[in-house]
Amino acid sequence: MEAVKAILPKLKQEYSLDLVFANAENVAGGSGVTPKLAEELFNYGIDGLTSGDHIWKRKEIFPFLDTEKRLLRPANYPLEAPGRGGAVIEKNGLKIGVINLAGRIFMEGIRSPFEIAREEIGKLREEIKVIIVDFHAEATSEKVALGWYLDGKVSAVLGTHTHIQTADEKILPQGTAYITDLGMTGPYDSVIGRKKENVLQRFVVQVPTRFEVAQGDVHLCGAILEIDAKSGKAVSIVRVDEKI
Repeated sequence: MEAVKAILPKLKQEYSLDLVFANAENVAGGSGVTPKLAEELFNYGIDGLTSGDHIWKRKEIFPFLDTEKRLLRPANYPLEAPGRGGAVIEKNGLKIGVINLAGRIFMEGIRSPFEIAREEIGKLREEIKVIIVDFHAEATSEKVALGWYLDGKVSAVLGTHTHIQTADEKILPQGTAYITDLGMTGPYDSVIGRKKENVLQRFVVQVPTRFEVAQGDVHLCGAILEIDAKSGKAVSIVRVDEKI
């Protein structure tokens, strides 16, 4: 939260950003998101929020998911689950479709992200040229595969979930921007955001312990995209890693 508040205004000014999206699934003490924190992020200048498998960690978010269209949960959870997996965010005359998907490898046995991606794109394609996909998945192979599968069908496929920013950003042949993982915004003097001592105890001696959020070396990570609003094709993708 501190990193977003401190760094985002500078990025918006430096790059003249039109819209800003963020994955907020771990903002509440490292797991889940609350309505209050989601509202704070909107107030900091974020236009839309995606999430992942940890969206269900805070029960108070359930009714908020049904009423706040700017906060998404993965579209391939059952239809009966609270919230929605796709939205159109409009600002300054721009309309951008956002789709949130979750992977299945090493994760929950939910519906196919490939099948649901087709359905969600079909809902948006007639009126929206620019479509961003947040693919919240564990396996790099599944992320890369979805990138190729959606090349030319969406403007960008952006991976989240593993907390480590990857160095494979590219524009695919049909004009889709891709990166396997955007990285986390949080403390990097850690093991993917948690105190090193807690995680080492679990790995070394196999004793269960509570993973507390770390504190030091806070970075904001992500990517900046340039997209042709008329064609929906990506022009560039640049990684961002800014220290607070």
